Amino acid sequence: MIKKISLLVASVCLSTSVFANTQAKFDEYLNNLKQEAIDKGYSQQLVDDAFATATFKEKVIKADKTQPEIVETLETYLPKRVPEWKIQRARKLYKEHQSTLEKVAKEYGVQARFIVALWGLESNFGRIQGGYPVISALVTLAFDGRREALYKRQLWAALDILRDGHIDLNNFKGSWAGAMGQTQFMPTSFTSYAVDYNQDGRKDIWTTQEDAFASIANYLKSVGWNDNLTWGRQVKLPEGFDTSYILKRGTKSHKEWLGEWRKSERSLQEWQALGLRRMDGSDLPNVNISAALVMPDDANGRMYLAYDNYKALMNWNRSYYFATSVGFLSDRIGYPKI
Repeated sequence: MIKKISLLVASVCLSTSVFANTQAKFDEYLNNLKQEAIDKGYSQQLVDDAFATATFKEKVIKADKTQPEIVETLETYLPKRVPEWKIQRARKLYKEHQSTLEKVAKEYGVQARFIVALWGLESNFGRIQGGYPVISALVTLAFDGRREALYKRQLWAALDILRDGHIDLNNFKGSWAGAMGQTQFMPTSFTSYAVDYNQDGRKDIWTTQEDAFASIANYLKSVGWNDNLTWGRQVKLPEGFDTSYILKRGTKSHKEWLGEWRKSERSLQEWQALGLRRMDGSDLPNVNISAALVMPDDANGRMYLAYDNYKALMNWNRSYYFATSVGFLSDRIGYPKI
């Protein structure tokens, strides 16, 4: 018993020592960041206020390093990400906000059903935005060092948001990774795409739905959205289909992925000639549209002919599952008949 108690005490002392050492290093890192922010031209008052709230968040590091590795397929992912209740709620909220949504859609050239789908999938229609203090989360992730340059860029953008008065420090919260508001924008995405749609002087993606809708639409428009197109369609492949036509997986960068897209891209007439058909076996649409053949899982899983708007969704989040779930939910919303 005495030995066990001694081991427990030793373990606690070691843990306390490690924490104290980490905290000391964090405090030193924080002081250096404050000076770097001053050197970048941020005011002393802003720096003092923002960094006074910054604390080391061990939970952020744990969340970053232990993200769940769950074996999923699109067949298991879609029912969880786009359950029937979410579809029904999306339709209901579309009706409630139809006037604003369709006004935004017309101004930005982005169909309203995609705005609602992204809103629903990113934050459950604004209900789940994250409760981590953004400054603390970003400083902690920068301090961790694995992607320091990335998170320092996000930190400077976060200071810009505070400096420009879009939100106050007490309410400046988001996910453990720093994604914020109803749109779950990272700070650099906020500074590039957020919109003050109601013209109250603040780009408020946290509490103002008009701003959130317009910010989503502005993002998609900025990365090449075409409201004359949908996102894609599920297709059937013929027996013995040459899988080299499928968009290659495993690319490391978005630029590399776009290169593979161009290799796969063909007109619908060419895909028709190669034997692809709609899921009911009928011919593909006889329209002058090009598409790449996307395989979210493997050759035994679902196949999609993806149009240019799919590229825009992959710019938002380079995940076949995410992009496909946005398209799937947008279709189930049933715009314009809802």
